[in-house]
Amino acid sequence: MKLGLLLTTAYGKLVDLNDKESGFQQLKNIMATFIRLVRSYIRGDYRDVSRKSLLIGVGVLLYLVTPLDIIPDFIPVVGLMDDISLMAWFVDAFSKEINKYREWEAHVSYENIGRF
Repeated sequence: MKLGLLLTTAYGKLVDLNDKESGFQQLKNIMATFIRLVRSYIRGDYRDVSRKSLLIGVGVLLYLVTPLDIIPDFIPVVGLMDDISLMAWFVDAFSKEINKYREWEAHVSYENIGRF
């Protein structure tokens, strides 16, 4: 019972339930935006984000893509809890940074952005 409530709460933080896109597509868009943000930071095109935030975000991404987990994923339901919880925290913590970057991205001329 509590596990279901925790998963529902985490999912609610991860996605906008009123959006027409699927939850998976929303997460994919958030991750793609974060990767673009990191690339823009590395190139020097976008610096309106702290290094601490970038390091934490990159750490989260690395944790999610590596096979090592605090709770192994092969354990039914509970195995994905650490990943889902971490994703929910990431989206919640970085939503302002991601929205700020998307605004910048919408107003910048791509001719003035360096190559990566």
